[in-house]
Amino acid sequence: MGLRERLLPRLRSRDDRVFFLVHLPVPVIVFMLLASMLAVILYMSLPILEREGLRVFTSNVWRPSDDPAREEYGLLAAIYGTVYTSVIAVLVAAPLAVSLAVAIEELVPRRLRGAVEVLVDLMAATPTIVYGVWGLTYLAPLMKTVLNTLHEHLGWIPFFSKPTLTGLSYGTAGVLLGIMVVPYAAAVIREAYSMIPWHLREAVYSVGATRLEAIRVLLGSVRPSIVAALVLAMGRAMGETVAVSLVIGNSLNIDVALGSPGTTVSSLIASKFKAAAYYEYMMSALFAGGLALFLIGLAVNTLGILYIRRWEEEMHGAA
Repeated sequence: MGLRERLLPRLRSRDDRVFFLVHLPVPVIVFMLLASMLAVILYMSLPILEREGLRVFTSNVWRPSDDPAREEYGLLAAIYGTVYTSVIAVLVAAPLAVSLAVAIEELVPRRLRGAVEVLVDLMAATPTIVYGVWGLTYLAPLMKTVLNTLHEHLGWIPFFSKPTLTGLSYGTAGVLLGIMVVPYAAAVIREAYSMIPWHLREAVYSVGATRLEAIRVLLGSVRPSIVAALVLAMGRAMGETVAVSLVIGNSLNIDVALGSPGTTVSSLIASKFKAAAYYEYMMSALFAGGLALFLIGLAVNTLGILYIRRWEEEMHGAA
């Protein structure tokens, strides 16, 4: 069935047709903006892609030179750092966001709920540079103590195999990103949790479930929203620039140890963009990093959508 056949039953009245035609340009414009951004990024990436091929994504080198023939650029360390810190951020944010959403809906007294929601929204609206300065001043020294203590006692585990000298590391960047994305994820989860029908809540309690058991069941009913919230949080974490640049160490390093410094695509672009105009291929390499970031985000969102659809199919099959 084509789009026209699917829309006709819904557009029988004149008002419906007018409403549809008035609002149709909006999604078209959004799609065109997205397509134009991708086209520009791809076009600007072509010089380095034609010169290096896929090696620009699989090698770890950053060697600018006044002689274009000697320039070498590889984004592997930045791509690795982006994915690694984002995964850490999601692992940190997931329990915090779920707990925060449940606490607001189930535990906070109704007369205080509005104030707590305002504080959470204020946390989401705080400029990222504020998080970055706080992370550099207070979180980095704290993470230095924590990571070095874990290294002393659990150094045989690869994640804690190296100490950190300054606290500027993958671990610090991941924890800071996790804290930053909590309000976004919690807002999505809280909205879904508040929309659970009352008859479902009453049915859970009617079979003798405790409050903890009831919360577990209710959270299971909004599992797609939790997944969507975490996908949104991961996308937000991958695109963060200023705060990460201040606490990750900005080193072209690939290491699983949380105490090691590293870099991300966003922080690499921010730190190198001003100097890129003086070199033949550096600007193109930075745009290739933006292309890699776009593709990673597309892959993460696609996996999230596929998971949600599979869950919905399972629920419809069970029904």
